[in-house]
Amino acid sequence: MLKPLLRGTLAATLLAGTSLAALAAENFNRIATFHVVDNLPSGADAAKATVAEIITATADGKTLVYTDSPGNRIGLIDITDPKAPKGAGTVALGGEPTSTVVAGGLALVGVVTSKSKAEPSGHLAMVDLATKAVTATCDLGGQPDSLAKSPDGKFLAIAIENERDEDVNDGALPQLPAGNLTLFSIGADGSVDCATKKIVDVTGLSGVSPEDPEPEFVDFNDAGQVVLTLQENNAIAIVDAASGKIVKDFSANTVDLDGIDTKKDGVIDLSGKMEGVAREPDGVQWIDAEHFVTANEGDWKGGSRGFTIFKTDGTVDYDSGTAFEYETVRLGHYPEKRNKKGNEPEGAEVATFGADRLIFIGSERASLVGVFKDEGAGKAPTFLQALPGGIGPEGLLAIPDRNLFVTAAENDLREDGLIGSVVTIYERSDAPAAYPTIVSADKDGKPIGWAALSGTVGDAKTPGKLYAVIDSAQSIGRILTIDATQTPALIADELVVTKGGKPAENLDLEGIALASDGGFWLASEGNPEREKNKTQSTLVRVDAKGEVVEEIALPESLAANATRFGFEGVTVTGSGADETVWLAVQREWKDDPKGFTKLLAYKPATKEWGAVHYPLDKAPKGWVGLSELTAVPGGFVVIERDNQVGRDAAIKKLVFVPMAGVTPAPLGGELPKVEKKDLVDLLPALAAPKGYVLDKVESFAIDADGNAFVITDNDGVDDHSGETQFIRLGKVALPM
Repeated sequence: MLKPLLRGTLAATLLAGTSLAALAAENFNRIATFHVVDNLPSGADAAKATVAEIITATADGKTLVYTDSPGNRIGLIDITDPKAPKGAGTVALGGEPTSTVVAGGLALVGVVTSKSKAEPSGHLAMVDLATKAVTATCDLGGQPDSLAKSPDGKFLAIAIENERDEDVNDGALPQLPAGNLTLFSIGADGSVDCATKKIVDVTGLSGVSPEDPEPEFVDFNDAGQVVLTLQENNAIAIVDAASGKIVKDFSANTVDLDGIDTKKDGVIDLSGKMEGVAREPDGVQWIDAEHFVTANEGDWKGGSRGFTIFKTDGTVDYDSGTAFEYETVRLGHYPEKRNKKGNEPEGAEVATFGADRLIFIGSERASLVGVFKDEGAGKAPTFLQALPGGIGPEGLLAIPDRNLFVTAAENDLREDGLIGSVVTIYERSDAPAAYPTIVSADKDGKPIGWAALSGTVGDAKTPGKLYAVIDSAQSIGRILTIDATQTPALIADELVVTKGGKPAENLDLEGIALASDGGFWLASEGNPEREKNKTQSTLVRVDAKGEVVEEIALPESLAANATRFGFEGVTVTGSGADETVWLAVQREWKDDPKGFTKLLAYKPATKEWGAVHYPLDKAPKGWVGLSELTAVPGGFVVIERDNQVGRDAAIKKLVFVPMAGVTPAPLGGELPKVEKKDLVDLLPALAAPKGYVLDKVESFAIDADGNAFVITDNDGVDDHSGETQFIRLGKVALPM
């Protein structure tokens, strides 16, 4: 169902009429991204991992406080101007921080000091935010996880997890010592008196290893009650903070899922089924005094892929089933490599913005936050939108007094040349939702699964109609039909590439062009450098139904010098006997001069190959190559880009290659070198969404009306945030 997305389109339409502007729905849009590495203490090694995991804010909402586990510190971010966040320093803790809340002028931080998981230890640190100094500590006798402060500021609750070691007995429970719920009283100045420590025994509550509860997350309601999730034990407890007595406890029970992807096979196939799946809740937040919502990550035996609204008596008021999972599929964020557990909802937040009580659910593996409107008891919440950010949004924070929402992404992948941990800030306003930029329609009642859009071509006759291919991030080659006349753009249909009536194997589709017979030319990149399952770059022609008509292998002279950086784009010039299929090779092959790659020319009529050399720019970091090739009057448009992400990205551009008077030379001799003219710098468009510059700009197409489109490749949500930007360039003027 696309109703929530269509609602966003309707809102944009209403905004066009000033008399109806007041009726426009409010949306969150990203306004800033803060790189955690920018807030390192003096002398710290910037190459080491540093993250923002759990995040909170001071009472005025102008300073964010986050935990940096690998750095053994907390960090502060000044968001006086939320559109221009600034690093505000760090505080060393002498151990691993797991969670924090602010009370008065203090940050109360749970700190792990364990020698091992078999010998858990930790303390509560009180940090003066003005002086950035630890003023006192309280021993916790175990490993703290989540912290929560009561709304009246009188109590602090700490989930002492004493987490299991997944390398011991395959992570099976029990693994003692047992965890507990620890309570403290908070003074008027925000400090904690260690003598008020109260331990709530939560053993014996669950039917799953009752002797070894592993408390995960805590939250307070206005009545001074703490809701506590015991994730691995698949149980929930409600505790009165003043007395320390357990008011209610119950199993989180199970859910049956029909229509999900259960196989790790590179295909998003929503035909699987799982029955009796333990919810195993992680994050939990009170909605009101009688209801709370859990994000059901499924850490051990679970994988329920959604969230649940419980009543305080343990009955289920609502369960999302496959609904949230389908939104991640629809937006291209589904993590196919995590099919045992799906998108793994982990974090939850509830807050009231204006008249709307909103529920935020963070998907750890899809790197999305779903925003839902609570419609009241007994009613399903309404899905409003999904927010992109960094990789693995762990911490969720609503600041309704400032119309802000914040996420902290825990993954720092800079060592692998990917994006580091970031804090993302969103603002709620009546502006239309900027994300998603492209979604899929439903087919047979389920969203079309997609990811890693890697090549695009415009339909010859219908304006706004595009065809795109998916690369090896998915194991079955497919051709998607995109309707770009809609906002967001709509993947309206899919066509599986087949050979002998069965899905074609070993395709790594990186380019697509229209064939004269109504079918398509496809460029498959391949990888001849793999130790196993080596494949070569291949030109493939399919008919209009997607059936392979012919596969054209590289001549031996080319194949012998090929590398894994193969075909990245395909286009066609001429017709009849003069028809030429052109292919862009991403980077230098072994027989190319340094700094040059090839544009290959293949004539179907004579089966002859030729080539020209294309000069690549040099980047400050990493390599530069081609990602797309499109025929235009007088020559070609190519995407030339580096492989860098975020602020390291320096080259992402459209380049015009004039071909007047240029004739491809036969292979084996000296090749003519083409000239090039920079056409469009894509960096401003990639930075405009206020996230970070995505590295893989892979697709460029011009439709039948002359409008140009650029699309990024999200790498199949594998060590990637899953974000895809569908960029509308309008009509691009070509050099005369």
